[in-house]
Amino acid sequence: MRDTNQRKLKLGVIGLGRAFSLMVPTFAGDSRVALVAAADPREAARARFAADFGAKTYATAEELCADPDVEAVYVATPHQFHAQQAVLAARHGKHVLIEKPLALTLADCAAIIAAVRAAGVHLVVGHSHSFDAPVQRLRALVKSGAFGAVRMINAINYTDYLYRPRRPEELDTAQGGGAVYNQAAHQVDVVRFIAGDDVASVRAVTGAWDRARPTEGAYAALLTFARGAFASLTYNGYGHFDSDEWQGWIGEMGQQKAPQAAAPRVAFASAAAEAAHKNARNYGGDSYKAATTPPVGHNHFGTLLVSCDRADLRALPNGVMIYENGVARLDALPPPAVPRSEVIDELYRAVVHGEKPLHDGPWAMATMEVILAMLRSAREGRDVTLSHQVALS
Repeated sequence: MRDTNQRKLKLGVIGLGRAFSLMVPTFAGDSRVALVAAADPREAARARFAADFGAKTYATAEELCADPDVEAVYVATPHQFHAQQAVLAARHGKHVLIEKPLALTLADCAAIIAAVRAAGVHLVVGHSHSFDAPVQRLRALVKSGAFGAVRMINAINYTDYLYRPRRPEELDTAQGGGAVYNQAAHQVDVVRFIAGDDVASVRAVTGAWDRARPTEGAYAALLTFARGAFASLTYNGYGHFDSDEWQGWIGEMGQQKAPQAAAPRVAFASAAAEAAHKNARNYGGDSYKAATTPPVGHNHFGTLLVSCDRADLRALPNGVMIYENGVARLDALPPPAVPRSEVIDELYRAVVHGEKPLHDGPWAMATMEVILAMLRSAREGRDVTLSHQVALS
């Protein structure tokens, strides 16, 4: 349940790019949060932040982390900076909210976890789609025991991911680019959250089918869990079919979409021109457009179908469909008052009330281990067993 009439959490932001842009409606709409500072190398982004939030701005992460008014730091920079900046924030005694994935290597994940523990601060990793209210409701239904054990999970998503404007490193797997690093984190988090069990092994294949964008644009993976359940993950970001069709044309952020195929591909004259186009659309850029219409449903990440002993459960933007004994019924959820407020729920409970967060460092490291296993399995053509897993009770 959301806290009301309590003190505000004073949050500083490192990185005012795409991730921050998606969280702006959450920060602006949730009364429990006060944005007090931001750091970004772009002067235009800093100027807009100061105007929008009446807050301080800095050119560097070091300056922001040294600000005594900042209680928690939101690390929203590209993946390759996560480890350095999360460790920096922790060493300054700041709680940390960090975008997925936690880091690009298990060693970096471990370094973040060690820094957070040494400083005695909390770490929350998100937004991932396991925060979404329909996924949370589906897990609650599973935990109720009314439908028996989870046996099989299918997660499917078709998008135009690979053809959205990208910086060069986002198209280089070695630098954390591609669909596995960027999109599998959502599906892996979701199926682990629902299964409530350690992942035992991973078998995966990946697709990199466009030489002009030489990274994984698609993958399929089979995850087996320690107690016998299994999950299949399918993702295609090549921009032909749009699986939001199966969600009643409600998009990933809960917005209503016009029925259509995936968006047409845009050709850029050069990698620099594409990066400039992306920067212009980010917060503070010349083409940035803030969200103006409220969502009609909750965030989602494509189709999620869970098979239990006595029913199948399907997450939807407006609730969970329950298929049982020949009858389908909707366990409905109202539209969100504040999108992604579940992230603030977890962060606020951790910082203000001292509750251990679910999406903490070991949880996120376990997700990263699965992601790295997917890439390894695809390269080597074999099953990969895991050793850094944690499970929910």
